Amino acid sequence: MNKKITEILTFFNREKLRNDKRIVVFAICLLIATSLWFLNALNKDYTTELTYSVKYVNPPKNLFLANTPPTKIDLNVQAHGFTLLRHKLAFSFSPVILDLSAISQSMGGASNEYKVPSEILIRRISDQVSKEISINAVSPQTITLVFDSMQIKKLPVLPKVSLEFEQQFFLKGVVTATPDSIEIAGPAALLDTLTVLPTEARDFKEVNKSLEKIVPIIFPQNTKVSPEKVTISIPVEKFTEKKLTIPIQGNNVPQGVDLKLFPPQITVTVMVGLNEYENVSPHDFTASVDYQQALSGNNALDVSVKTGQSFIQLIKVVPASVEYLIETE
Repeated sequence: MNKKITEILTFFNREKLRNDKRIVVFAICLLIATSLWFLNALNKDYTTELTYSVKYVNPPKNLFLANTPPTKIDLNVQAHGFTLLRHKLAFSFSPVILDLSAISQSMGGASNEYKVPSEILIRRISDQVSKEISINAVSPQTITLVFDSMQIKKLPVLPKVSLEFEQQFFLKGVVTATPDSIEIAGPAALLDTLTVLPTEARDFKEVNKSLEKIVPIIFPQNTKVSPEKVTISIPVEKFTEKKLTIPIQGNNVPQGVDLKLFPPQITVTVMVGLNEYENVSPHDFTASVDYQQALSGNNALDVSVKTGQSFIQLIKVVPASVEYLIETE
């Protein structure tokens, strides 16, 4: 095998080519013959497939394209080899433009659904592709266009964020969007199913300060929103621990019954922002037990703790349950 390779390399040795003019003449003749054959082949007519992207424009007044028709279309075409080669070597084609208003008018009727046959497609596409190309067939043979009445609706924006904080840093309040609601225009049937417009999801790690970020809105196909981006605000504050003693109340205690609790109060540990530290008091909490648990024969009653302040994070309740004694008058 190595001997054969050596013979081939020796045959094409530069020094041998320089001395043996017959090889050079043969190579030139072969190149000329190949070029002539190629040019002759390109001068003939051929049938092949070309693929174009499709762009749908100009929907009828006050109507939206409610379905998703094909975004690409295959054409069976006939043309000279030179023309086909030029198209084959092109990196991309200009999209075929389908004027929705013109198509609906040419097909007549007041329907919201049209099935555009191949003959109409070929006629409209022929005006846009090269005049040197003859279209024989189109695939798909029929394009279905479904229109719906246009509706405008104002929806709240839903920020989609995931937050991981550095130690002792927490969210102060809620994540907000500016603007907090935006208008969306689109098919009435589609807009009736929407209640909010979410933003693109964003992840933030090791957060230790307030943030403001511009993020895009996620909205369905065949709709438009304005604006397409909003500013989300993430208020962050350093928190610290605080302990408070809260008296326990009894719920659902019938008249004539005295429910004694041991102990009668609990200690709560909370995380609170530094700016609100001095403002947090026992009045911000309610601690309660349910008398119905005593009727079930439980030896201890669970303590429920609630606060109406969003800037307070409850960490620990001690004790989590209390013993009790029931006295009747």
